[in-house]
Amino acid sequence: MEEATRTSLVRDIRRWDLVALIINGVIGAGIFGLPSKVFALTGTYSVLALIGCAIPVGLILLCFAEVSSRFTDTGGPYLYARRALGPVVGYAVGWVLWVSRVTAFATVCNLLVTYAAYFCPAADSPLWRPVLITSIVVALTVVNLVGVRKAAVASNFFAIGKLIPIVLFVVVGLFFVDTRSLSFNDPPNYGSFVTAMMVLIFAFSGFEVSTISAGEVQNPRRNFPVAMAIAISFVVVLYVLIQVVCIGTLPDLSASQRPLVDAAEGFAGPAAAAIIGIGALISMTGTLNASLMGCTRIPYALAEQGQAPSVFLATHRRFHTPWFSIVLSSVVTLIVTLSNTFMSALTISTIAKLLVYVVVCAAVPVMRRRGREQPAGFSIPGGALVSVVAVALCVWLMLSTSWREVRDVALVTAFGLGLYVVYRLKSGKDAAGKGSHAE
Repeated sequence: MEEATRTSLVRDIRRWDLVALIINGVIGAGIFGLPSKVFALTGTYSVLALIGCAIPVGLILLCFAEVSSRFTDTGGPYLYARRALGPVVGYAVGWVLWVSRVTAFATVCNLLVTYAAYFCPAADSPLWRPVLITSIVVALTVVNLVGVRKAAVASNFFAIGKLIPIVLFVVVGLFFVDTRSLSFNDPPNYGSFVTAMMVLIFAFSGFEVSTISAGEVQNPRRNFPVAMAIAISFVVVLYVLIQVVCIGTLPDLSASQRPLVDAAEGFAGPAAAAIIGIGALISMTGTLNASLMGCTRIPYALAEQGQAPSVFLATHRRFHTPWFSIVLSSVVTLIVTLSNTFMSALTISTIAKLLVYVVVCAAVPVMRRRGREQPAGFSIPGGALVSVVAVALCVWLMLSTSWREVRDVALVTAFGLGLYVVYRLKSGKDAAGKGSHAE
C-alpha cells in the first residue's frame, strides 16, 4: 500500500468515552456466564474467589496505568513490550494480544447466541447460529469502518444500556437474597479455588483493549490512569454484588446456563428476566464492539513499527480508520467464532492475556531504569515490588491450566513468530524495524 493512501488517525475518544470503552471491554460475557461456573467450583466461596481475583487484577492494572502514561501512539501492550524488551518480544506480545482479542470475541459472541436463544430458541440452532454470528460481525465491522467517533458513541450507548439492567438486578435482587444460602461451610479444595480464580480473570480482563487505541484518544498519558481507576473500581463492587444475588436467589445456580436471567425470573418474574436478557445482549454487543475495535488496531500498530506489511497502514480517506486491518481481523474473528465454543475460546483467551500481562508488568522496572523514556504521567508507589508480585501472581494462575491449553497457546505463538521470520526474510528489513514512538 502506497504511503499516499495513509492518513493520520483522529483523536476523537474523550476521557468519559474511555471510561465507557473500558467498562465495555470488562463487563461483557464473563459476568453473565461465569457466576454459575465458579459457583460449581467453589460454592459460596466464589464470592471470595472474586475478591481474591480482584487483587492480582488491581496490581496488573496499576502496572498498565504507569506504563500507558508514557505513550501516546497506537499499540498498547505491543508498543510497551517492544520499547522495554525489544522488537522480537514486542512482536510476540502483539501477536498474542491479537489472538487473545480474537478468541475473546469468539467467547463473548458464543454466549450472546446462548442468551439470544432465551427469546428465540432457533437462534442457537445449526442453521441460524452462523447467520446470527455473521450478522453481528458484519454490523460491528461497519461501525468500526465508518469512524472511531461512531465506534466511541456506540460504546457509550452500550455501556449505559448494559449498566441500567445490571444495576437494577443488583438493587432489586438484594431484597430477595436468602442469607442462609451464603453460609461458608464446606470450603473448596485448593485446586478448585485456583481454577475459579483463573476463570474469573476473563471476567475482569478487557481493560487492556482500550490502550491499543491510544493513537485515537485525547491526552492518553493523563486520561488512561484515571479512566482505568474509575472503571475497575466500579466493576469490582458490581461483580461481588452480582455473585451474592445469584447465590442468594437461585437455588440451582451451578446448573444454570443463563444465571442472571434465571435468578431474575426467580425473584421478579418473566418480565424481569426478559429485561436482564436484553441487558445481557446489549452488554455483550458492547464488549464485542470494544474487542473488535482493539483487535483491528493491532496489525496497524505492527505495521507502523515496521513489523508487518505496510498494507495494514492503509486508512480510509474519508473515515480515517485502518480499513484493511479492520476487514482482515474481522474475517479471522468470524472464522474463529464459528469454530469454537464458549469455554474453549475462554481458556485460550485467558492464558494469552496472562502472558501479555506478565510482559507489561515486567516493563515497569525496565522503563524506570532508563533515563531516555518519556516521564510517566502516573507512578505506582513501590512500583518495582508491585511489578514483581503481579508477575508472580500471573505465573501462579497460569500453572493452574492444563497442558493441552498451554500447548495450544504455544503453537499459536510459534506460528505467529514463523510469520514474522518469513516477513523479515521477504522484506529484507532489519529486525529492529522502525523506532518505537514513546511520544
